[in-house]
Amino acid sequence: MSRALFERLLALYNGVRLLTEQYDPAADRQLGNFPQAFSHVGLVGAALTLAERPRAD
Repeated sequence: MSRALFERLLALYNGVRLLTEQYDPAADRQLGNFPQAFSHVGLVGAALTLAERPRAD
């Protein structure tokens, strides 16, 4: 489940692979400061955590 959510997050990148501060799923658009470093720090942290876990395929 967590890997699937992570993959969905990666699909929210814009054309230059950057994230904003917020995402509005109802409007399907990014909001807030751009680019947002904290969003990328969280993304890297999540990727490292997932990399440490065995896949449940």
